[in-house]
Amino acid sequence: MEKRGLSISGTILRLAALVGLTFAATATACAANIEPWKQSQNAIIVDAYELNSIDWEAMLKDRRIAGFIAKASDGLPESFSCAGDHGGDTVAHCKTMWRKYAVSRELYQTRRMIARSQGLLWGAYHLARPGNPVDQANHFLDYADPREDELMVLDIEGMDPVQFMSLEDAAIFAGHIKSRTGRYPILYTNHVTAKYIADNRFKHRLLSRLPLWYARYKPDIRKVFPLGNWEKYALWQFSSAHNCGKKRCPYRVPGTRNDIDVNVAAMNAAKLKKIWPHGALLPEKPPVLTVVASATIGLSPAASAAAADALSQPLLISRADAESGSGSGVEAAVDTTVTGTIDVKAAEALMPYRTERR
Repeated sequence: MEKRGLSISGTILRLAALVGLTFAATATACAANIEPWKQSQNAIIVDAYELNSIDWEAMLKDRRIAGFIAKASDGLPESFSCAGDHGGDTVAHCKTMWRKYAVSRELYQTRRMIARSQGLLWGAYHLARPGNPVDQANHFLDYADPREDELMVLDIEGMDPVQFMSLEDAAIFAGHIKSRTGRYPILYTNHVTAKYIADNRFKHRLLSRLPLWYARYKPDIRKVFPLGNWEKYALWQFSSAHNCGKKRCPYRVPGTRNDIDVNVAAMNAAKLKKIWPHGALLPEKPPVLTVVASATIGLSPAASAAAADALSQPLLISRADAESGSGSGVEAAVDTTVTGTIDVKAAEALMPYRTERR
């Protein structure tokens, strides 16, 4: 009887521990998705472009600021010689743009020197524009000159092909960065673009596996993640000129104006430092296998069924139609995705069609 009592007590303790762990995991998830910048242990990262005004002495008094990401290159480099055609631009304006470009490069180097000397993590982003993605990748590397411990970012502001780089070219850009540095950049983008990439992750297989720097100016993102291959954000840009004014601002960075962009990581500065350069792809989630079947046999009532299950690995698209012995039609379809560089016809010939009831 005593042993039985101990067994019951042990079971109760194990259940209590399990409930406790579940509650802790839920609390951690909520802390990451609901105003995580209010959690004092979470690291803050500032990002800025060349026209952001910064009083570094004042800003560095905020001990929560663990990193600084600066705008580096923007599309293709400006012309130095201003010879030839400038797309209708005048030579005088071309020379002015070159001077501004040269000053911005000097400002970038100055900010990096200050930030690193004060122990801040450093990163650089490329604002992706229409144009040759390989040339833009080379431009970014020449401009930012990233070190091994510095973050590299591909900034896709939207999907307007007139203003921004196409997603197909963005994958080429990221691949070229990897070929030259041995590391991939992370991806900065907004919710609309991120959702599109996630929904079409087997078309945009590289972009959908880059760690996500997520731009969304709302206090709550509980219904956002998981998003495709993204279980969570790498960084969350939660404050900018869009939602920061004189009266109200999610987070005020001392020594800056309301137009400064502010980001949060769902971890403390020490943990962030360990993963900061990133550079690797995220795991690819398998597609969901959907089987839809319908049948009418003889005079029996029509029957239909649907089931969905996650595959252990991506499979080939395959469809099969068959006739039953009674002459009634039986149709079944398996909708999945072709992997990598598989020869579709050869693979389909080698792989027998099969559905399993689960």
